[in-house]
Amino acid sequence: MPSDHHVEVVETDSHTLVTIPCLSDNYAYLLRDNTSGNVALVDVPEAGPIKAELDRRGWNLNQIWLTHHHYDHIDGLPKLLKTHAAPVYGARADAARLPDLDVSLSEGDTFALGGLEVQVFDVSGHTIGHLAFFVPGAKAAFTADSLMALGCGRLFEGTPALMHASLEKMRDWPDDTLVCSGHEYTVSNAKFALSVDPDNADLKQRAKDISTARAENRFTVPSLMSLERATNPFLRSNDPALRAAIGMADATDAEVFAEVRKRKDSF
Repeated sequence: MPSDHHVEVVETDSHTLVTIPCLSDNYAYLLRDNTSGNVALVDVPEAGPIKAELDRRGWNLNQIWLTHHHYDHIDGLPKLLKTHAAPVYGARADAARLPDLDVSLSEGDTFALGGLEVQVFDVSGHTIGHLAFFVPGAKAAFTADSLMALGCGRLFEGTPALMHASLEKMRDWPDDTLVCSGHEYTVSNAKFALSVDPDNADLKQRAKDISTARAENRFTVPSLMSLERATNPFLRSNDPALRAAIGMADATDAEVFAEVRKRKDSF
């Protein structure tokens, strides 16, 4: 993904995906359906960088999708709406903690961004009511702090069993899906992953690639679903090598996940 004005861009005939760094380590995303010209923004950590990118590209904003209520994903919304008004989409289950929603969404809902279908998943765990947005036509999934690059969000509200179930919903997305998560945490995530999955050759290579990318100030997000399945320990509860490495060969997948998450919390 080439770097462009301190953002990163994936462009195809059908769509354009722009990754925008915000705050100290957050990411927001713009997704444009190139046929209709309709543009969605995913999360609003701060208004300035997002507004600058919209203005630089001359794009109008048609939809704003919120993944969850944490301040570092919504704080920029009031300021952005003053100059780029658009309907706000978010979880019906968490409406009380989100800014005023124009469209309330639940598990299994679908809606359209121009010609692109958007599928809504409840991926509670990090928070209750956390949503993920899967856009098959753009080969992209916006997962924020649920499934993350080489990790998963800390369980502030949900149980390990709930987060494991949420990750299982996402686990079978196609290999070429870009996982658009919410933070640049991969350096620390790689160190932890190697502690529980030390013999994983794909993981060792990914850790090297991450170190190189960050040394060159390149983003490591979004990441491919195929790479997450091969290297992310929170998607690998059923892997015999990981189970053996943490001494849980006979445990259930959910128990293995819970142990890995516990270890990450104190890593």
